[in-house]
Amino acid sequence: MNKTSSIGPMLKELPRSERPREKILSQGVSSLSNGELIAILIASGTREESALALAGRILSLENGSLARLTACQPEEFQKIRGVGLAKSCVLVAAMELGRRIAVSPAENRARLDTPEKVAELFMEEMRYLKKEVFRVAHLNVKNELIMKEDISVGGLHSAAAHPREVFQTAVKKGVNAVILVHNHPSGDPTPSHADRATTDQLVKAGKILGIQVLDHIVIGDGSYISLKQQRML
Repeated sequence: MNKTSSIGPMLKELPRSERPREKILSQGVSSLSNGELIAILIASGTREESALALAGRILSLENGSLARLTACQPEEFQKIRGVGLAKSCVLVAAMELGRRIAVSPAENRARLDTPEKVAELFMEEMRYLKKEVFRVAHLNVKNELIMKEDISVGGLHSAAAHPREVFQTAVKKGVNAVILVHNHPSGDPTPSHADRATTDQLVKAGKILGIQVLDHIVIGDGSYISLKQQRML
């Protein structure tokens, strides 16, 4: 017979889709409530209550105000039954990290508004690769780089790039546009028929998803070709 606490079910009794860690993996961290985020931080509850229930009591420490909670010291958290030294230090560290992020200056992001800038960013890390690697640059509305992502690694002559893999992260992060990049281990960046066909497929998929494919850069050994410049895109 399952034991249920007086203040709610234990985490292991919840459907997997409702457990905080599983929700992060399936729905993204933004889908979690404040209580679920705190439950992730403290990792466990007590014998009598779940981490979620304990997180609820932590949130109520400052009448539910997250802003005021960030000013709490370890000793204040430890006044809550079930919160010891380890949990209180984790909470204080998380609050301080959030504060530092909030006050830190905005990062200078690379603006990839020309093929030359894209090639400069990727050339040295891709020109000597012995296998063909397909990467995607995710961009915001200003064509600034949000992140680079490896999509696939192939053999000497090809690396598969299915729309599902290419746009999966872009859809989750809500990016505005992408630039496709892959290398030719031969050193010759001339686009193959397969390169052009893949580009056409991804451009069409991007239009359906509302994500623009700005260019496809093929990296060779010290040289590159932009399919946009070559009017192949």
